[in-house]
Amino acid sequence: MTDEEFRLLRDHINAYCGISFDEDTRFLVERRLAPRLEARGLSDFTEYHRFLRYHPDRRVELEELAERVTTNETYFFREQYQLDALQQDILPEIHRARPRGKRLAIWSAGCSTGEEAYTVAILLLESGLFTNWDVRIFGTDVSRRVVTAARKGLYGRASFRQTDERILRSWFRPAPEAGEGRHLVRDDVRALVSFGHGNLLDRESLPPFGELDVVLCRNVLMYFDATSRRRVIDLFHARLARGGYLLLGHTESLLNLSTAFELKHLPHDMVYRKPPAPPSFGGAP
Repeated sequence: MTDEEFRLLRDHINAYCGISFDEDTRFLVERRLAPRLEARGLSDFTEYHRFLRYHPDRRVELEELAERVTTNETYFFREQYQLDALQQDILPEIHRARPRGKRLAIWSAGCSTGEEAYTVAILLLESGLFTNWDVRIFGTDVSRRVVTAARKGLYGRASFRQTDERILRSWFRPAPEAGEGRHLVRDDVRALVSFGHGNLLDRESLPPFGELDVVLCRNVLMYFDATSRRRVIDLFHARLARGGYLLLGHTESLLNLSTAFELKHLPHDMVYRKPPAPPSFGGAP
C-alpha cells in the first residue's frame, strides 16, 4: 500500500463511519483490507478505492470494509462504577421524575456483540423499578456481523470476565450444546432489547427511536476524529429528551467538543446530561 493509497482509503473510511487511522496503523489497514482485493478481483488499493467511490456495489463493499476495520472488544458489566451510577443514581431519578410518563428508552450506541445492552436490561430488571413501564433498550452497530451475534444472545467465558456468579446464574442459562462455558441470555432479558444496524454518521441508517432517556456510547468515540465526534455528539443531543443522560467511556469527554451538555456529579460517577427544560409557571401574565 503506497502513501497515497493509504491516505485515500483512510479518508474514505473516516468519511463513511468516523474511524480515524494514523500513519502507524497503515500495516493494520493493509492487512485487514488485502483480502477484499482478491474477493473483488482487483490488483491494488488504487483500484479498490475507485471501486468504493464509483462501483454500483460500493455501499455493500463499504459495509464489508467496516466489518474489517472496526474494533469489537466488550464484555458484560464493563466499567462497573459507571453502571453503579446508572443503576443507583440515574434510573431511580428517572423513575421518580417520570419525565416522559411511564416510558423509558435507552440506546447502546456502538453496541458491538450486545453485552452492554443486555447488561443494562439486567440492571433494570434487578432494580424492580420499572414493572408495568414501557421499557425499550436499543443496540446499534455499524457492523452487521456483531449485530447478528447480539441478537443470538450466546456468549463464551471471555464475555463474563467481570460478571458476578450470582448474576450469571440468575440471568443466563448454560448452553453446553454450543460449547464449553457458553451461556444464553434469558428470554425475559432479551425481551427488553432490540438490535439493529446503524452508522452513527448516517442518521438515516438509524432506527426511529423517538426521544431517549439515556444514551451509552462508551469506548466508541475514542476511535473517531474530532469532527466525527462532534457530529455524533450533536446526534445524541438531538435524540435525548430534556434532562436525558449521556454516558461515555472513562477515557472520553466532551472537552473541546460540545458545550450543549452539563457535567453532573453523581455519588458514583460524573456523567453528562442534556439540560432539563426550565420550570414553567402558571397564572395570569
